[in-house]
Amino acid sequence: MKDHLKVALCQMRVVEDKNENITRALEIISQAAPQVDLVILPEMWNCPYETSLFPEYAEEADSSPSLGAISEVAKKEKIHILAGSIPEKDKGKIYNSSFLFNPQGEIIGRHRKVHLFDIDVPGKIRFKESETLSPGDQLTVVDTPLCRIGICICYDIRFSELLRLMALKGAQLMIIPGAFNLTTGPAHWEALIRVRAMDNQVYLAAASPSRDLNASYVAYGHSMVADPWGTVIAEAGTGEEILYASLDLDRISQTRQELPLLKNRRTDLYQIKDK
Repeated sequence: MKDHLKVALCQMRVVEDKNENITRALEIISQAAPQVDLVILPEMWNCPYETSLFPEYAEEADSSPSLGAISEVAKKEKIHILAGSIPEKDKGKIYNSSFLFNPQGEIIGRHRKVHLFDIDVPGKIRFKESETLSPGDQLTVVDTPLCRIGICICYDIRFSELLRLMALKGAQLMIIPGAFNLTTGPAHWEALIRVRAMDNQVYLAAASPSRDLNASYVAYGHSMVADPWGTVIAEAGTGEEILYASLDLDRISQTRQELPLLKNRRTDLYQIKDK
């Protein structure tokens, strides 16, 4: 595994034309690829974030035009790609699924969003993924030549147990494709990213779509990377951009030695276990 890792978070604009989204993703990936080891796309990068559209845009993984295009560009650019998330159709159900590709264009990891975003803040926002999506049922940590990567999606970040389990399984970099909105984003986005990185003493990279004020669901933007100390080392604005960050993986062991949070857990009093 590498000691240093360069990543690019693609804060791309998502429109209602799937082919246009695929084309734009390929352009951004190709632009970023020569400078980094890993490219990250946002949540629902091929589909507007609307529950009514998820069934229309959903694709089966083994015949997906969206994932097929990412596979080809991964091979062409010889790079790892975390393909944000797409609506994935499987056995009559639809999932919000993220796929990790290696430089050979192979899928080496898949995470289906575990916690569905069902929210109702009167006068501000109502959104219920459960109207069309089903929840995943697996914790996702993937060994790669870069490092061990934990993957979760958007609302998953709010559940500390999930990310702690990923840390205990050796995740060094946690990636969260996420589309927080203009209600939850200003209040919680940066705080959650910093605290989850800090509590687990890992790098955390959260990739958002860009902000489109004309969309029915307006993403917050501000894609962000935090280090194991909880410091924000890179942050995007609200528009379409590529956010670059360099990760010194030695910082993980250094931080854990200086502030031994994981070591100092009282497992005689409490434990978190996956099932």
